[in-house]
Amino acid sequence: MKKYFSKQHPHGILFSILSRKCDFAHFSYPKTHSCHCERLVCLKNPHTTCHAAFGVLVKTIHFMKSLPSFQNLPLNDRLVLLQNRWVPLFLLGLVQEHITFEVWDFPAVSILRNILMNGQQKSDDCPPTLAEVYKLMMFLNKVWSLDLSLNEYAYLKCAILFSQDIPGLKSLAVIAGLQEEAQRALHMLILSHHHPRDHHIFMNLLFMASSLQMEARSLVTELFFRPITGQTDLQELLNEIIVTNRIT
Repeated sequence: MKKYFSKQHPHGILFSILSRKCDFAHFSYPKTHSCHCERLVCLKNPHTTCHAAFGVLVKTIHFMKSLPSFQNLPLNDRLVLLQNRWVPLFLLGLVQEHITFEVWDFPAVSILRNILMNGQQKSDDCPPTLAEVYKLMMFLNKVWSLDLSLNEYAYLKCAILFSQDIPGLKSLAVIAGLQEEAQRALHMLILSHHHPRDHHIFMNLLFMASSLQMEARSLVTELFFRPITGQTDLQELLNEIIVTNRIT
């Protein structure tokens, strides 16, 4: 895997400490939601975690491109599905690859941090919050608890990827058929490997995963990829991979 290094910032060591690790209390996932929205988070080990996450993202795109049913769709439909489904597929990949992470949390209002970060952050950036990470971990833990097989992961990803409910799709009948086929295969696997009541758990998981795309896209981008991509538009990068049919 290629290594990516950010340029040394002119503010030096103090800036790096405040913008990366920050000497704050170690994060532990709380049982209540009080004041979560008032605290921001950053990765405890950004170098290790971000590069592991980037590897999962590459595998996610490889998975999509390895599906003949996906590759045979018009380019516009492929881009629409990518834009609206890469986040939940990536999150499933985190669990499948056993990627874990820890974060530091700190107050959203920090005078010293604001002084040093002045002008360094785009106005439309959304720093991850403790509440967002907590919700994300609930989804990851739910997937983890199911102990899915490779086939179950594959069919679950396909059922999430091929969604006819996404605006802008042209091949609705084809995509609806692919979604039905994936859901039927997933259902058969559930019946053969799980208790019948687990079917409702999987259906709920499908709904949660689909809703995460818009809710978690900013969180996933800022938490896992901003340290690597900088201000590069990640969605444009992913689009280019699909259009040019290459990963590197």
